[in-house]
Amino acid sequence: MTDNRKRCAWVTDDPIYIDYHDREWGRPVHDDRKLFEMLSLEGAQAGLSWITILKRRDGYRKAFDYFDPEKVSTYDEHKVSELLQDAGIIRNRRKIESVIKNAHAFLNIQKEFGSFDAYIWQFTGGEPILNDWDTHADVPAYTKESKHMSKDLKKRGFTFVGPTICYAFMQATGMVNDHTKDCLLYHGKTDKQL
Repeated sequence: MTDNRKRCAWVTDDPIYIDYHDREWGRPVHDDRKLFEMLSLEGAQAGLSWITILKRRDGYRKAFDYFDPEKVSTYDEHKVSELLQDAGIIRNRRKIESVIKNAHAFLNIQKEFGSFDAYIWQFTGGEPILNDWDTHADVPAYTKESKHMSKDLKKRGFTFVGPTICYAFMQATGMVNDHTKDCLLYHGKTDKQL
């Protein structure tokens, strides 16, 4: 059966994309492990399409101990070599090493703020930013908030966290809601309303 309901323009007819758009993208995330997963996956996406990463998400979860930052922070060169052979992920040394480095920085933030959630949501004042874009072309690649987030994350030792990656992360975790006005999920309608 074909689903012809109007979605954001970036969504293809791929069921993985449709499900991700309808059930995850733009929904506020406050679970630290899920936040670490999304930050890691957005970094992995750099230079690639998001569907490429989505199709490998299960592979990433298995490869990186379901994004447990404590476990990932213990990875050594032997583990990096192992990951470079894993066909379930993007085998890019810099991106793999970034996840490990970021796990250390993530744990430091948890110690300082009590949770990564408490730290990361400060960039939007603790509430989602609800945008009013008419079309996908109106959605920016980054904002002053994502630039601020990027600068602070880099200062704390994170890599693969440029302003564009940070903005994609903010969209993915519902820190901003960028569903366009013509989308069935504009301003946080839920799947119960689908």
